[in-house]
Amino acid sequence: MNSDKVLDAKGLACPMPIVKTRKEMKELASGQILEIHATDKGAKADMAAWAKSGGHDLLEVQEEGGLLKFWIKKG
Repeated sequence: MNSDKVLDAKGLACPMPIVKTRKEMKELASGQILEIHATDKGAKADMAAWAKSGGHDLLEVQEEGGLLKFWIKKG
């Protein structure tokens, strides 16, 4: 999936992946896609809840080994 920006949140514990995602999303225009790479297992539920509460669309989640990849479209 294509993305406009990639955020590396690997190795960060909750809530840092969400904090960094929020910061990056503020810099994107509506409709742009942020790709997030995280290793914190809690990020799976956190990203889904955060995207929904912020009016963004969680387009896809992939898990490869211990790496989680998220694609969120800015609302």
